[in-house]
Amino acid sequence: MSARDQISIGSQSILWVAGVGVGLLTLAFVMGVQVGKQSAALHRPADRNGNVDLQDLPEPLVDQLKLFQGQSSAPLVPARPAAAPGQNPSQAQAPQPASYAPWTLQLLATPDPAEAKRTAARAKAAGFATTTVQEQGQFKVRLAATGDKASMDERAAKLRKAGFKPFAVQVE
Repeated sequence: MSARDQISIGSQSILWVAGVGVGLLTLAFVMGVQVGKQSAALHRPADRNGNVDLQDLPEPLVDQLKLFQGQSSAPLVPARPAAAPGQNPSQAQAPQPASYAPWTLQLLATPDPAEAKRTAARAKAAGFATTTVQEQGQFKVRLAATGDKASMDERAAKLRKAGFKPFAVQVE
């Protein structure tokens, strides 16, 4: 056999081929997961009549209109006090927290509006009025009622018994 008939493979070539193989396998796995998610989404049951009932609207519609028009009933946080003359602004006293900071419970945050609607319907069927807020591309299903942290913790226990996974969020 002559030197011309032999093939030489270096360790660098083996590493390169192995790396490309792992990359392709990873890409195939991720693509398969995405196809599976889309397939599952397509197989979800559709609405029977395709109509949207007025009952599916968020419960506190009047409150939402007030918020939209800027007539919020939430207490305002006092402005930060100015520093006394000759006092460093960082030494000025921080504002005292308001005696009442409104809280509510969030049941779900999802980019899928249909999933948010289903969760809101489940909560309504369990006896909890909800509202859906859209923030930063996410649909957030929250209780319509607000209260102090302690009362929201009590409601969270009731929601957990109903099969939800709520968590408290402070309302702006």
